[in-house]
Amino acid sequence: MQTFFEFEEKLGYSFKDKSLLELALTHSSYANENKLKKNNERFEFLGDSVLGFVTAEYLFTEYKNRPEGEMTKLRAAVVCEKSLFKFAEQIDLGKYILLGRGEDSTGGRNRPSVVSDAFEAVVAAIYLDGGMEAVKPYILRFIKDAIKREASFKDNKSLLQEEIQKVKGNILTYEEVGEEGPDHDKTFIFKVSLNGEVIGEGKGKSKKEAEQNAAGSALEKIYNETR
Repeated sequence: MQTFFEFEEKLGYSFKDKSLLELALTHSSYANENKLKKNNERFEFLGDSVLGFVTAEYLFTEYKNRPEGEMTKLRAAVVCEKSLFKFAEQIDLGKYILLGRGEDSTGGRNRPSVVSDAFEAVVAAIYLDGGMEAVKPYILRFIKDAIKREASFKDNKSLLQEEIQKVKGNILTYEEVGEEGPDHDKTFIFKVSLNGEVIGEGKGKSKKEAEQNAAGSALEKIYNETR
């Protein structure tokens, strides 16, 4: 159990029920090898949902001007396997996972799929042990900077360009279609078209802002159609 106490220090959380942490770290290969009835797969399922909810709530609260489509993109980028693996490396999670000898000998402790799943399982364990009050600050500790980095270079126009490039030959164009208000306080209106068909419109106090808002409008339309 000393190993678990060491890991709790890295987590910054002390479990009331240590068995929850042990189960969260129990890979199926270890359970099978030791004829245990349970492994961490159900915890992975719950942890994935808790992680998604906390991330969505944070985006909704802190990024008030971001359209739904962009928030969806940001959440997906932050809770993907690659990101979770990086979070897990910060707490040296791979060292503490209970693995079967075969899985361990073939590099399981450094395998992104294994480690990211265990990260989700630990999230679930903290939630089950201490509730949302305990797990929320734990998750925010990892995702806040990750979201900030992702959001800093993922503006609406860039995100839209990424989407339309998924189909070869797509052509995206922005066009000013009007102005509103007096000369000293103008509002510009832009439309964005995909292969000649208007897919979004936006307004802004500058032409750049109007283009960004038009792209945001188009992103919402695209994401809603692909649900």
